[in-house]
Amino acid sequence: MTSLPASRPTTARGPLAGKTALVTGASRGIGRGIAERLAADGALVVVHYATNTGAADDVVDSIRARGGDAFPLRTTLGVAGDAQALYAGLDAELGRRGIEPKIDILVNNAAVSGSARIHEVTPELVDKIFSVNVKALLFVIQEGLTRMREGGRIINISSAATRMAYPESVVYSMSKGAMDTLTLALAKELGSRGITVNTVSPGFVTTDMNAKLRTTPEGAARLAGMSVFDRIGDPSDIAGVVAFLASPDSGWITGQRLDASGGTHL
Repeated sequence: MTSLPASRPTTARGPLAGKTALVTGASRGIGRGIAERLAADGALVVVHYATNTGAADDVVDSIRARGGDAFPLRTTLGVAGDAQALYAGLDAELGRRGIEPKIDILVNNAAVSGSARIHEVTPELVDKIFSVNVKALLFVIQEGLTRMREGGRIINISSAATRMAYPESVVYSMSKGAMDTLTLALAKELGSRGITVNTVSPGFVTTDMNAKLRTTPEGAARLAGMSVFDRIGDPSDIAGVVAFLASPDSGWITGQRLDASGGTHL
């Protein structure tokens, strides 16, 4: 499979022209970087978010100002009926635009975190993290597959914490390990449809999720020093990897975990 089928009439240019991409958790951080990059490559981007309407609108405005196309979609994940609500909103907006309710690219970026060592873990923390990072992930993909065209792309945003010990966030690390395992299973399951399924694993990136670790020059320097490039990653570093996996050039890659950590802890 070397190409993706066209999904909509468009005058956009780029390797993703004519495609529709859904990016969860796209109002800020890594998700925003991915949404902006996929739009720059020609895709119509669905900017999913949970609460921050202003931030999501800002992403959409930024994309449109650069000649791209996008729209926001608000849905809370980790609650009953979340996947159905997400796609009902997507179907409605695509229908309003006269576009078939189909997607070509699904980027699962939405996640919650919570720092806790093993002796600090509570049932409430496990439920909070797994309800979004694992349960919602599974059903967003399940429902999305009823709308995904042959030759589509599923890209899961995991973490470098699945390949190195990170006891400070044991539950979060477990949830991302589940994502990595799901990637393998789905890659084999969906090969007959030409759909690729891959994982991208960032290290420390300048996002709100780790802002507390960068509040002092010493803290920022410690995070930067984990990479062989002696800097903290930028959302655009991750977006570039995702853009490749979303493109026709990645059609022979599936079931893989691409480390995008800047060589953290080599």
